[in-house]
Amino acid sequence: MPKTKLQNVFFTILMVAVMVYGMVCYNVALAQGEMTNQVFILALGELPIMGVIAFVVELLFVERIVKRIAFQCVDPQNIPQILLVILISSLTVAFMCPIMSFFASILFGFKGTDMLLGNWLQTAARNFPMALFWQLFYAGPFVRFVFRKAGKIAEKRSEKVHNQEIIC
Repeated sequence: MPKTKLQNVFFTILMVAVMVYGMVCYNVALAQGEMTNQVFILALGELPIMGVIAFVVELLFVERIVKRIAFQCVDPQNIPQILLVILISSLTVAFMCPIMSFFASILFGFKGTDMLLGNWLQTAARNFPMALFWQLFYAGPFVRFVFRKAGKIAEKRSEKVHNQEIIC
C-alpha cells in the first residue's frame, strides 16, 4: 500500500483514527451498558489522547516488529496479496490491542496499582475479538479504499500540474 514515508504516515493517521475511534466507541458503550447516540460524542473526547498514543506506538514500534515477523513467516512476492494484508492486520492487532488496553486501563479505568494487572488483562481480553473483527472487516478495508482513492486523486492532480508546466 504506502510506498513512501509520507504515504505511510498518512495511511497510519487514517488507520489509527478509524481503529481508535471504533474501539473507543466500543469501550464507552461497554462502560455505559448500552450503545446510544451519546457514545459517539463521548468517544470524541478520548480520541485525541488515545489516537496520539496509538500513532506513536504504531509508527515507531509495532509497524517494524509486525513487518519483521510477517516477512519471516511468508515471502511477500509469493503469497496472495489478501493473505499478506490479513497477516499484517492480524499481527498489528495482536500487538496494538494489549498495548492500547494498557494505556486505556491507566488513563480511563485506573482503580489503583493493586488492580492494574487484572484491569489491563480484562480490558485486553474484552477488546481483542472486537479489535480483530473491526480491523479485518471494516476499518482495514475502509481505510485501504480511502487511501487508494486519495492516491488516485493526488496522482491526477500531479499529472495535471505536470501537464500545465509542459504547456508553459
